[in-house]
Amino acid sequence: MMMRVRQDGDEPLKVVLLGSGTVGTQVARLILEHGDDFAARIGRPLELIGIAVRDLSRQRPGLPAGLFTDDPQGLIDRGEADIVIELIGGIDPARQLILSAIEHGASVVTANKALLAAHGEEIFDAAELAGVDVYYEAAVAGAIPIIRPLRESLVGDSIRHVMGIVNGTTNYILDKMTTEQTDYEAALVQAQDLGYAEADPTADVEGYDAAAKAALLASLAFHTRVNGDEVHTEGITRIVQDDIRAARDVGCVVKLVAIAKQLDDDQISVRVHPTLIPLGHPLAAVGGAYNAIFVEADAAGRLMFLGPGAGGAPTASAVTGDLVTVARNRARGVAGPNQTIYNELRVADMGAVQTRYFLRLRVVDEPGVLATIAAILAHHKISVQTVLQTPADSSGVRDGASAELSLMTHMATESDLLACLSELKANPKVRSEVRFLRVEGM
Repeated sequence: MMMRVRQDGDEPLKVVLLGSGTVGTQVARLILEHGDDFAARIGRPLELIGIAVRDLSRQRPGLPAGLFTDDPQGLIDRGEADIVIELIGGIDPARQLILSAIEHGASVVTANKALLAAHGEEIFDAAELAGVDVYYEAAVAGAIPIIRPLRESLVGDSIRHVMGIVNGTTNYILDKMTTEQTDYEAALVQAQDLGYAEADPTADVEGYDAAAKAALLASLAFHTRVNGDEVHTEGITRIVQDDIRAARDVGCVVKLVAIAKQLDDDQISVRVHPTLIPLGHPLAAVGGAYNAIFVEADAAGRLMFLGPGAGGAPTASAVTGDLVTVARNRARGVAGPNQTIYNELRVADMGAVQTRYFLRLRVVDEPGVLATIAAILAHHKISVQTVLQTPADSSGVRDGASAELSLMTHMATESDLLACLSELKANPKVRSEVRFLRVEGM
């Protein structure tokens, strides 16, 4: 079905903005203040015809009061919009508003990763049927251009692996814990004070935000539909300074990483969890609230995308980039490429995933214990690469009672590891919880 667009020469393309928070306000100002530049790049001027907000009483300096309404559905139902920018977030009413905009023939720009991860199939199918665009560069990694490279630039290649830091809040917290030996709670407060973390940081620190982004990246990379609830998700709330110290001792740092990887012709792994990254890997040096995404493809080889992953200005940059692209398409009377979903790859159970592991446990400090631990690991087909034994007493004085073992394994499956941990937990020679972190990039 051809896109229903008006061919009106130099008539402005009409834009509706849903949401005027930090990002929405930046986008509105860019449209109003840089109209001549946008018109030159698009070939048609843009006209912002309405901004839907929750609270009309809130002051928004620099933006015309006449643009605001608290009736987003009414704004869309006028049927005047060529492009609708959705920045209200969440699932509802964003889902219905986007579908309504598409039904009225408008193209859509959104930053809503949670919605696309949960209802992307419905939205993209509706857009394809209507012949309109849905662009969402700002949904993953802020200002970093990653959606378009996966959707367009690398579409002729076969991607094997996508791994990245896609949440600026958690990266800032872990970076502070690493570089300043700050504990988790204090680092979180710093992130909130700087505006990197919300008052309720659950979506970030529990990994849900990163999981939604991982689902979008996996869908594009492997041309298969991946929903957010299929992503194995762990956050950073259990990471303590002992984990950071132990990682440093083996030449690694702890990062919350999103991973999408092809396992075989039928399966992919999509997961988010704290991960040990060796210091020599490009992701290890990514600090502060920055994001970085590492892509490995058959022909292109290894590619790295780096930039600010949070904040109003970087996200607004990605939104306006999509706005210009969608507007160019509207001016030409065409729609850009849709998602190319033609595979039906299965998201593998976490138990089937193979990676390296770093284990820490406190054991009875007596002869033969190391052999006992090694035998349990070998029984579960887990091969040990290196072992480090230190006194459990932080003063360095061996008390004759216990010692800490740190073990780096070779590749092993998650199911074998979990069975091994269960046996270790039951062994009387083990005096603590067995803590483990997965290792990537070695």
